Amino acid sequence: MNRTSIRQPLAIHRAGTAIRRSPEGIANAPFWVEMLVKDSEDGGLTAMRCTLEPGTMTRWHTHPHGQILYVLSGVGHAQCDNEPAEELRAGDCITFAPGEPHRHGATPDSTFAYISIQAQQNGSAVTWLED
Repeated sequence: MNRTSIRQPLAIHRAGTAIRRSPEGIANAPFWVEMLVKDSEDGGLTAMRCTLEPGTMTRWHTHPHGQILYVLSGVGHAQCDNEPAEELRAGDCITFAPGEPHRHGATPDSTFAYISIQAQQNGSAVTWLED
């Protein structure tokens, strides 16, 4: 290990410093989003923690490089195009393929929190589809 190399300062996201409401129209109700990592370069990763109230479901959408969801708490559903919804619980991890239409959200009787990881392409990490 070369201890003499010049190292960049650690990039630390401090909890609670970047929490905001979701953009209008991406779900049937607003939810909380905390940006953890935001890279604007093509192929650069973005990561966020999302917290949804019971019954909140995202609109159908795709990601150019796919998406990883890691469930932190609660009970939710994820659904891919033309497939039945799958229940998700704390500790579950689901991946969506690049360009795969899907949606995810909280069940009617539980909150749902997850970490979402996806990469950008042409300045965007998501394409929202018409319902």
